[in-house]
Amino acid sequence: MARVDTADQSIQPRSGPILQLIAAGLQVWIRSQCEAVQSLELQLHGTALQLLRGQLQGVSLSSQRVVYRGVAIESVNLRSEAIQVKLAALIRSKAVELGHPFIVRGQVAFSAGGLRETFRHSRWRALGDSLAEQLLGITPLADLRLTQDTLIFSAHAAGKGLELEQETRPCALEGSVGFFSLDGALKLRLPMDPAIKIESACVQDGTLKLQGEALVSP
Repeated sequence: MARVDTADQSIQPRSGPILQLIAAGLQVWIRSQCEAVQSLELQLHGTALQLLRGQLQGVSLSSQRVVYRGVAIESVNLRSEAIQVKLAALIRSKAVELGHPFIVRGQVAFSAGGLRETFRHSRWRALGDSLAEQLLGITPLADLRLTQDTLIFSAHAAGKGLELEQETRPCALEGSVGFFSLDGALKLRLPMDPAIKIESACVQDGTLKLQGEALVSP
């Protein structure tokens, strides 16, 4: 098993040259997919013989403060299924080429600040305003806050000096995230990438936590 931590760019020397090479290549590939990564730790699962055949039993990933496609994530903890790795390409270019799509499972967590940053991003601003329209009847979305167990959306009523709020409890709903009012009424269901399936969604201790699986395509 090999581990690489981008906080200090170190790869444990006991992991062996092939595992070190693949860990370094995966590190480069993962970082290339993200706009920002504060810290990243990888664990490779498999045997030397499997690696020589271009296969890994899986990869475990733990990361903090990640920005992926404009989505600001506080923490990520994932474990993949078996992965096929093209060793010839890795040896030639020192970059990982993956042989086929694979499933990853785990949990991501969002802070209130991360949610604000996400919905202020040009890629997601329209979605944030759409949520405000559906929940509050006005746009644009002004703010998001997290309590111990709820998510609060707010917007300003133009010309009235009023701030409207909707307090919700997120829950997993048909593979996506549903937002329910405190009386249990469904307010809306979040549009979701078909490659992602949400199995659990809740606010705990002021953090939005989503658990599920995603199909990763090389």
